[in-house]
Amino acid sequence: MSPLTQSIFVISLGLGTTMTLSSTHWLLAWMGIEINTLAIIPLMTQNSHPRAVEAATKYFFAQAGASALLLFAAFLNSCLTGSWNITLMNHPAASTLCILALAMKIGIAPLHSWVPEVMQALDLRTALILSTWQKLAPLYLMYQIPLDNSDLILFLGIFSIAVGGLGGLNQVQILKIMAYSSIAHLGWMIIILSISAHLTLLALYTYLLISSSLFFSLMMMRAKHISSLSISWAKIPALTMTLPLMLLSMGGLPPLTGFAPKWLITMELMMSGLTLTALFAILLSLLSLYFNLRIFYTTTLTTPPNNPPGSLPWRFFPQHITLLPTLAITATITLLPLTPAILTFMT
Repeated sequence: MSPLTQSIFVISLGLGTTMTLSSTHWLLAWMGIEINTLAIIPLMTQNSHPRAVEAATKYFFAQAGASALLLFAAFLNSCLTGSWNITLMNHPAASTLCILALAMKIGIAPLHSWVPEVMQALDLRTALILSTWQKLAPLYLMYQIPLDNSDLILFLGIFSIAVGGLGGLNQVQILKIMAYSSIAHLGWMIIILSISAHLTLLALYTYLLISSSLFFSLMMMRAKHISSLSISWAKIPALTMTLPLMLLSMGGLPPLTGFAPKWLITMELMMSGLTLTALFAILLSLLSLYFNLRIFYTTTLTTPPNNPPGSLPWRFFPQHITLLPTLAITATITLLPLTPAILTFMT
């Protein structure tokens, strides 16, 4: 794919998300999501690999079904209430269908089956876009609509945390592990959405930061399998030293940045009288922490050094811009003490 064609699709991604974020009418928001979907499919298939084509096909059918359900929910709400305004999704049936459609859009369990298979077949740059940028527009719509059915929201959140933890236990493909981590983090965002929306935004920003840092690191290491990390010390020693800390931050281990949203969400759930829900969320999130710890343990503590033949890659000049990854990695590890200030700024 030529740089001009690729830039057109990337601009279309930004245009679709901007259209959804700036609209109050369901048709305009739906059009923005569809532009996003149609713009990322060519980026998925730019390698012309059969698995990439299969992943793009799966993604298209999943997104098409979710879009049809979303449009039907908006049309049903307009027939019952006479309004196409996003914030006036007041009918229970239309609101439930809209939540399910948006959950399928971003891959919330139990509507998540397309996410690991699609992520595994993509290159790292497209997987980064799919796991971060593509979630903004559906989450914004879910943030805007009235969430009267709190039981459904709690079920989707708990089930996503459970699936994200259990699904990543026996995985060796890094992109599948990132996919299940994404599902688990979406569960934490959704579970608190009907109670405290600003904590959902904090969890979203933290996830975007940590996920971007990990993808930047993997792109610099050119690693898509756990075994590839065992020789990463010969490529970029400093990055190999910080990668375990980023994985532990993704799992939510204190005193790293990823612990902040889980800690605040747990406190908010307990203050809202949902102590049992908070307990289940904490216990199930230990599964995600476990498989992140397993990557760290198996690749850095128990795997013997594997010396690649020839000159060591880290002796050459880096081919990537390292300023942005360095800032993102530093924020991924050290932002926990600034959580009160960040929370005050957001509220």
